[in-house]
Parts: sequence; structure tokens; C-alpha cells
Amino acid sequence: MRWDANRPASQATDYPPPALWPAVGRGLRNRCPFCGVGRVFAGYLRVVPECANCGAPLGRLRADDAPPYFTIFLTGHLLLPGVFWVEERFQPAMWIHMVIWLPLFTLLCMAMLRPVKGAVVGWMSALGFLEPETAPAVARRPPDA
Repeated sequence: MRWDANRPASQATDYPPPALWPAVGRGLRNRCPFCGVGRVFAGYLRVVPECANCGAPLGRLRADDAPPYFTIFLTGHLLLPGVFWVEERFQPAMWIHMVIWLPLFTLLCMAMLRPVKGAVVGWMSALGFLEPETAPAVARRPPDA
């Protein structure tokens, strides 16, 4: 079932959507957005099929490309002011910039990706994306005469 803001309450799942900010905060800390006890990740970025505590099917929440996008966006906003300040103040050679900033960008992105993905999973759970996708109904055309 696709998400619908006007869906009747009779069609709700066993896991009602949690409040937005608690769900995002729990996901950020690698906790189940629904109960706050179980873990979101089984590995570095692999989402568990279901919460070990409450049984919420977290594996249905597909974050896809949102976490890398948000991670790159945040990392750029954190480190680019330093890049520009160093360039303006010291004007080092380009290879020095590469030796300093590329490892910093890489390490910060790797450190931020997992919490950001957890937050996106929490965000998606708060929006009610837990229901499985169903195929859309195909409209039948009348036969041509």
C-alpha cells in the first residue's frame, strides 16, 4: 500500500508511525524508530530485517540515495569553510590541499553516513513508509471493435 495522508484508520498497520523527531533521533543513534531499544543496522549500513525487540519490519524501509546525498551535503558545509580559509590565508599548492582535505572529507563522510542513514530510516518510519509496496491496478481497455 502506498502512503496516503487521508488513509482511514482502519487500514493502519500493527506499527503506527512514531513521532517525527523521536524517530529521527532514535535512528541517528542506531535504535529502532518504533521502540527505541532494538538496533537499526546489522552491519555498517545493512538494515536489519526486523527489530529484535518489537519486531517492526525495518527491512522494508529503503533509504536508497538519500543518506549519501545528505552526508555529502553536510560534510561539504562543515569542511568547505576551512578549505576556503586555508586557501585565502596561506595559498598552499594544490597537492597540499589534496593531501589535507581529501582524507578529511573521506573520513568525515564515512563517519557520518551510518548515523545519517539511521536518521533517514527514522524519518521514513515517521512518514508511514512501512507498508509493503503493491503493484498498481492495471486499467483494462475495452477491446477494439
